Amino acid sequence: MKLLKYLDEHAERTFMLVCYCFIVFVIVSEVFRRFVLSYSSAWGEEGARYAFIYLGWVGAAYAVKERAHIRFDILVNRIPARLRPLLFAFTEACTIVFALIALRWSMHAIGTLVEFGATTPVLRVQKAWFEAAVPIGCALIVLRSLQRLVSDVADWRAGRDAFAGKAMFDE
Repeated sequence: MKLLKYLDEHAERTFMLVCYCFIVFVIVSEVFRRFVLSYSSAWGEEGARYAFIYLGWVGAAYAVKERAHIRFDILVNRIPARLRPLLFAFTEACTIVFALIALRWSMHAIGTLVEFGATTPVLRVQKAWFEAAVPIGCALIVLRSLQRLVSDVADWRAGRDAFAGKAMFDE
């Protein structure tokens, strides 16, 4: 149970840190290799690109979890505090619908890649492994949105103000 709680709280951040460190390592090593050794690898750019794609999709799920994604708070700040959890619940439901549509279409694309055996140009690895970032990210978005939705309904029933997320900039 402790492992599940730890993963629930830290999985995205840990994965994003690993991806980010990998990207920085590859870029620094490629700059060094290119300008000092006059040689660059073929795999560096492609590996960093796919790590960046995973970073973006897992980061989107983390933003949903923390309610740190881009949004307009004008409407949220103008409605009564008692109705805010309902507004947040509505937005989470819309996010779930969008993520499920994207998940379905991305799974179709993954199936096509597997069917035809598409590989990456340089690494010659099954391209589906890298393209799987989209369905994995969408599945995480659905999971985090469901968690927020349950939390919003509980807040509304208890008469509490909903978790509004972290502000990107101070007002």
